[in-house]
Amino acid sequence: MDKKYNADDIHIGCHPDGYRIDKTASPLNRYTKWSIGPDGHWHDKKAVCFHELPDQGWVKTKEFDWESSE
Repeated sequence: MDKKYNADDIHIGCHPDGYRIDKTASPLNRYTKWSIGPDGHWHDKKAVCFHELPDQGWVKTKEFDWESSE
């Protein structure tokens, strides 16, 4: 099982409720909320403020492939 982190500790990561943090991305992709389809694919992203993100339950990752998203 992946270790869970606080939002403040994430440089690049995701949350099971459909949120992503990517501090290496453009400003509109930095903090996002996504819909997760029944097939597990993420779609319909929406830019959000950091304060809208859940505080706990984050999983760290090395990168996101923004080109293949949506």
